[in-house]
Amino acid sequence: MDPLYIEETDDWLGNPTPLETCRHQLRMYENEFEALTLKLDRALANIEGLVRDNDALRQEMDSLKAKLQHAEGALLSERRRFADVEHNRNHLFNETQRLLRELRDSEEEE
Repeated sequence: MDPLYIEETDDWLGNPTPLETCRHQLRMYENEFEALTLKLDRALANIEGLVRDNDALRQEMDSLKAKLQHAEGALLSERRRFADVEHNRNHLFNETQRLLRELRDSEEEE
């Protein structure tokens, strides 16, 4: 046997032909394509779910912001009312003190 032809194994049994090799590679690519398509479908479904969740959270956030603004307005109103009551209390206290002083002074003069 010629030493140059030792590595030629094309005619051995069990070696695929170039056409069989191409078909096998094509099947591998098709399987990979199907797997990637399934992954892509799952990823799209996940993204759609995340978008729905984000929309729901945004609506909830907007609702809570509106409630917060309403509560802040109510708090401001109550603070104003409290300030008015405190002002009236101080005024009445001062007036009562003045009247008590006048009463004491008038009793001392008598």
